[in-house]
Amino acid sequence: MTKEEIQKISERIHTSAEYIEGKIKGKPTLGIVLGSGLGDFCEDFSDAVNIPFAEIPGFPVPTVEGHSGMVTIGSYHGKSVMALHGRVHYYEGGTQAEITIPIRVMKLLGVKTVLLTNACGGINLSYHPGDLMLINDHINFSGQNPLIGLNLDEFGTRFPEMAALYTSSLRDKVKVLAAKLDIPLKEGVYIFYSGPSFEMPAEIRAFRILGADACGMSTVPEAIVAHHAGMNVIGISCITNMAAGINDVPLKHEEVLENAEKAKDKFTKLVDAIIREI
Repeated sequence: MTKEEIQKISERIHTSAEYIEGKIKGKPTLGIVLGSGLGDFCEDFSDAVNIPFAEIPGFPVPTVEGHSGMVTIGSYHGKSVMALHGRVHYYEGGTQAEITIPIRVMKLLGVKTVLLTNACGGINLSYHPGDLMLINDHINFSGQNPLIGLNLDEFGTRFPEMAALYTSSLRDKVKVLAAKLDIPLKEGVYIFYSGPSFEMPAEIRAFRILGADACGMSTVPEAIVAHHAGMNVIGISCITNMAAGINDVPLKHEEVLENAEKAKDKFTKLVDAIIREI
């Protein structure tokens, strides 16, 4: 990206943050991106402020079913939480720097830890629709990176180290919480594919050889930007379908939404516990 394009991104981030800051009291310390199936998670927030994405100057607006496009900031288990109902995906047309503006806005507002959730396809043959997977690593197969272009120095270094992106101490805590709740929790590698077309069977076979356990069309750009900005990152995927070629069932977005809804109760319980304990 050119100097002018990066400057526009920076202006959008600050304009969005200033607008939201004018609507709330205090600073959120925990951020959550709610993927498919978790859209109504914030109903029990107290002193909640709801702001549509479209109302926030400079904020990207989602166009995909299942992503309502609302910011909710409120108190939950005594924590100040900023939740995004949905996200903008790379395939919707923006650059990865543009679609991750909300993550950098979280940083400016005071968020220290980000919980990224998503619905994705299972590659690991031991997985089944409805399983939850804690992300311990990722593969960026999009051919792009949200940090390309001039560096936004106020957020982080030009060449950030990525090996510790998914905070290991927090992953350990999540596994303990899942065990206490008797929620089976897989742990594995998430591969980011641009979409919007679903993957080909040959691509899924290649992804398995590369070491991927699940694939999806989101999360990785957000995780990179959050880590670049010095935030702790937790990533949890809901396996909503098995990836192409694993069985004879045609892949449909409706299946993703249906299985995300079926897994909602245990996913919600785990997210609830993470906020309460972490």
